[in-house]
This record gives sequence, structure tokens and C-alpha cells, in this order.
Amino acid sequence: MVIIRNRQIAQIPVLDVVKAEWEERKAPAVFFLHGYTSAKEHNLHVAYLLAEKGFRVLLPDALHHGEREGRLSGKKRDLAFWEIVLSSIKELQQIKDALVAEGKVDAGRLGVIGTSMGAITMYGALAAYPWIQTAVSFMGTAYYETYAKAQIEMLEQDGEPLDPELKQRVLSQIRPFDLSQQLDKLAGRPLFIWHGTEDQVIPFPFSEKLHETIAASYQDKPERLHFSAEERTPHKVTRAAVLKSIAWCEEHLLDRKVSS
Repeated sequence: MVIIRNRQIAQIPVLDVVKAEWEERKAPAVFFLHGYTSAKEHNLHVAYLLAEKGFRVLLPDALHHGEREGRLSGKKRDLAFWEIVLSSIKELQQIKDALVAEGKVDAGRLGVIGTSMGAITMYGALAAYPWIQTAVSFMGTAYYETYAKAQIEMLEQDGEPLDPELKQRVLSQIRPFDLSQQLDKLAGRPLFIWHGTEDQVIPFPFSEKLHETIAASYQDKPERLHFSAEERTPHKVTRAAVLKSIAWCEEHLLDRKVSS
């Protein structure tokens, strides 16, 4: 039986999904980070499948989303996109530390899956946290500054020009987490990249370029890098992609020795 608990972890609303027999035990864990305008509950189908395999799955609500949505929406939330991403990167560490202190997760077997905005967050977390053992990107981009500039241009086309100081502040804040500028931080960690070729929200070439750039660094261990391009697929994760990601987490986390 899979148990779902809605918890406050480090003052962040999180769904804690795990098989009953693992509820009070140290388990390998996967953090699932949702997309923009989504919420933690929207990815329970993935969490259930992962929990059935033996993972504890943690699904937090990002700032201004789900239980934390409040009054910020529409263009105001659009302008806060990178604030949300940076907040989620910081909170991922806080949630992980709290769970390790509780003895609920195996600190030697931790993975992160992200969808869209969540995948962007995941790439920033890879730049910041060596404790992430494996990662999955659904429709994300590691190219923070490039994507942020495109977002700013789009927002300005749809409304008033943004304050130049605001634009520079955003770019300076995200730069330390721009994995594309510090790819050595990957350090050969297992990375699964999935993207639909017809994605108009986060364009497919972002993932294609990343794979082409890092492939050589995985030549010694090619099984640690997988790139999946799904033809005629828009900004929507398919069931086939979900199943592949679960198999990926099994291969790269469940086979590792449990920490004491």
C-alpha cells in the first residue's frame, strides 16, 4: 500500500509518498519539482509509480503555487519566475536536510526529477548540490541566462519595457546557478534528458544543444547520459517518458548500496 501524507517540511508544503513498509525507514528518495502554474498534486501519478518501486517521493509546492499561491498570479507571477526558481533551489536543500535529520531518506541515494520550470530548477540544483546522485529533466533548460533574456524580451513585447536595473538584477542572481556555464559541476552524474520536438514553451533545441555539448564528457560511462527526443510532441510529458524516467531512477539509485 502506498501512503500519501501532506506535510510541512521546513515550513514548505510537501506531499510525502511512500510504501507503508518504508514509512518509518530510511529510503532512497526522489524529489519531484512541478512546472509553472502547476502544483504538487498534479504529479501524483508519477509519485505512485516511483513509490511502488521502493522510493520515498517528495513533491513540494513551489513559491506562489499550490497551497502557496496567494494573490500573485498572471503577469505579476510571470515577473517572479526566477524568484520562484531560486527559492525552489534553496528549499530543496532545506527539505533534504530535514528528511536526513529525521532518518527518512538515504542520503547516498537521492534523485531529482523536474518538469518544465521544475526541470529548470533541477539544473540549477545540479550546479549547487553535489549530493544529487541522479537527475531527470522533462522539457527543461540549463541555459539560464539565454532563456531569461528570451523571457524578458517576450514580456516586453506584451507590455511595458522592464526596468533595466531589474533585468540586470535578475541576470546577476541566476548566473551562479547557470549550469550551462559550469558544466564541470555535472561531474559525470547520471542525467536523463527528455524533450518533445514541437515544444513551443521551452524550445527543444535547448535540450538538444545540452546533450551535444556534454556527450563527450560521458564517453567513459555513456550509460550515465540519456537523451530522448519525442517527435511531434508539444509541451507535455508523455506516459512513455514517465516510464523511462522511472526505469532510469531504478537503474541509478536502487542498485546503490543503502547508507548506514
